[in-house]
Amino acid sequence: VFKLYDTYGFPVDLTADIARERSLQLDMAGFDREMAAQRERARAHSQFGLRQTADLGVEGCTEFHGYEQLEEEARAVALFREGQAVETLNAGEEGLVVLDHTPFYAESGGQVGDTGWLHADGVEFAVRDTQKQSEGVFTHLGVMQQGQLKRGAQVLAQVDAAQRQSTALHHSATHLMHAALRQVLGTHVAQKGSRVDPQRLRFDFSHFEPVAPEQLEVIERLVNAQIRGNVAVETTIMAPEEAIAAGAMALFGEKYGDRVRVLKMGDFSTELCGGTHVRRVGDIGLFKIVAESGVAAGVRRIEAVTGERALDYIASLQERARQTAQLVKGDRDNFPDKVRQLVERTRQLEKEIEQLKGRLASGQGADLLSQTVDVDGIKVLAARLDGVDAKTLREAVDRCKEQLKAAAIVLATVEDDKVRLVAGVTSGETARIKAGDLVNMVARQVGGKGGGRPDLAQAGGTDPTQLDAALRSAPEWVRAQLA
Repeated sequence: VFKLYDTYGFPVDLTADIARERSLQLDMAGFDREMAAQRERARAHSQFGLRQTADLGVEGCTEFHGYEQLEEEARAVALFREGQAVETLNAGEEGLVVLDHTPFYAESGGQVGDTGWLHADGVEFAVRDTQKQSEGVFTHLGVMQQGQLKRGAQVLAQVDAAQRQSTALHHSATHLMHAALRQVLGTHVAQKGSRVDPQRLRFDFSHFEPVAPEQLEVIERLVNAQIRGNVAVETTIMAPEEAIAAGAMALFGEKYGDRVRVLKMGDFSTELCGGTHVRRVGDIGLFKIVAESGVAAGVRRIEAVTGERALDYIASLQERARQTAQLVKGDRDNFPDKVRQLVERTRQLEKEIEQLKGRLASGQGADLLSQTVDVDGIKVLAARLDGVDAKTLREAVDRCKEQLKAAAIVLATVEDDKVRLVAGVTSGETARIKAGDLVNMVARQVGGKGGGRPDLAQAGGTDPTQLDAALRSAPEWVRAQLA
């Protein structure tokens, strides 16, 4: 079960469904052990060399106050540099700081950790990430910008409010989108993973086929309608069983404590969630889907942006539309018609080019027949056709085979400084002469190789300067094969 999930991204609940159909039970205890081992392996490679929580030597959990405030006084109870406990961090050094309590949200539930600063007199530590270790210890990872930070020092912990707010917009929008997906696609939709950060949201969910563009539009409209409704986001702490009985959605396989945080957005969405969110859904401002894709069997992914990021995305689309309209000498209103006309004209010209190439090859083909050399009763033709592609070359070889009856033919063209070769041998002569051998003999002289059937083969080369000499060698090569 773990290998399917970890290596191939196959959802655990889908494995459980398949197992139930075959009267099998999942070893969820074994799965949990493997997941725990995987987390420990991930910690062993974590930033700044912190191997595992045991390395911290910090007792008790970090008190998180970030739901209520974005800055507070705290004490630096432990400092680490390169995985080792230290008494001080100096300017320019990367390190890790553990506080007794913090307003910084640690990465969890798909939401990235907070960034910000730790300040003291003449001291500034830039927090680049916040992580939660086992036993509930929060670690603030970053770099000393100035001064010297000592273990036990009092600091002012300040979360980057703009980054936190942008992340909150995306997290709250994820809840709305989850509910909209279940309305539009069906109640089989379940969260399989998510990531929310200041730039965008990414949501993985169970679904058996790509989400159609018209369905994405309905989902987008549903979410934006909720945003315009601007209901308050309500938070309640209760027992998990009570929350689920009240209709809150929980993640399959997720372990919950005795008390859980329930996030309610009107009658539209109710979920268990420990993340940070907006106070009213109207704060999200705008929701825009930017991509939909598949990530595993039965799992789809939607990426979206909100607020200022959504406005930026729409502005970029408008700018691209303006530039495209300029290219086709149109405006925003008529450029789709202009592009359609351009595509149709291009297709028409491509057909005309193919017809002209065919006529050119036919015209040259008439001259080609006069270039044949008789070698012991077999007509040998080795020549170049200018201005044609490989497809036209093959057609010319086929026509020559029909007209010459007993023949060995190799035709060439130069396209984008590359040699294209096609060889053909009439069916009655393939026992003695192979088209693949003939084309390879010429190709080797122009820096290439090729192959194919005894009656038809093709090759390429990189040295057009040797092509004429290579073609002139064909009659003697055929003579040697017949001998």
